[in-house]
Amino acid sequence: MFTSPFRYQGVCVRAFVKLHAEGDGFVPPSTNDFNLPPITESIAWLTKPVLLVFLSVILISVFFILSSRKAAVVPSKLQFAGESIYGFVRNDLARDVIGHEFMRFVPYLFTLFTFVLTNNLFGIVPFLQFPAMSHVAFPYVLAIFSFGVFHYVGIQKHGLFKYLKEIAFMPGVPKPVYILLTPIEIATFFLVRPLTLSLRLFANMFAGHLLLLVFIMGGDYMMHDSHLIMKLFSPFSFAFGIALTFFEFMVQCLQAYIFTLLTALYIAGALADEH
Repeated sequence: MFTSPFRYQGVCVRAFVKLHAEGDGFVPPSTNDFNLPPITESIAWLTKPVLLVFLSVILISVFFILSSRKAAVVPSKLQFAGESIYGFVRNDLARDVIGHEFMRFVPYLFTLFTFVLTNNLFGIVPFLQFPAMSHVAFPYVLAIFSFGVFHYVGIQKHGLFKYLKEIAFMPGVPKPVYILLTPIEIATFFLVRPLTLSLRLFANMFAGHLLLLVFIMGGDYMMHDSHLIMKLFSPFSFAFGIALTFFEFMVQCLQAYIFTLLTALYIAGALADEH
């Protein structure tokens, strides 16, 4: 199997012309295309997704340092952009969801939202073109952090025994129902919620990136096909790829919002008198 020397969307694109000349058909992208090789053979863990995660931390830090460095009553465009993002997380995701204790959770929710959003948007940024959250390990780690915060807050407010008791034995339920309900509640709080939180983000980023690859790589293959009818269809494939890019942008923003919103909801539930 030959690979082209260039990359699109963060994976190696096959040399379609050579493949077609040898009689091979279009090889669609698959899950294997997401397993990117190390940047250098001496450091096995240093792959493109890992570099993108480090890059996102640098970009986020630099952006908000610059936007707040010369804060003024009449904000500059950069200050306005930074304050708008912070205000959105502070007011719409923290204050409106958590309530009067929201301020101590704003730093975490703000960091979570900007980190997820930036790594999602990398999927459509030229030359980067790979969403780090399409590697399931990253959403898993974020979910572990979120549920560590969520359970810590609940234990801190209610005490370990009362907290676990209210999870296992929901108040106001007939005792015979606990036989069925208790295992479900325990599984929901300690397994289902963190898995669904992480897998929702991963699945959307993975599927969206895969669709973009299908249309762009398919368009490239048809453009180099010897049949005229295939060449005529290639612009439509590229057009769908471009349209999906705009749609993917909305999905990337939405998934960052949903991940942060659910984290805020779980924290609010842990702080409630009966969570």
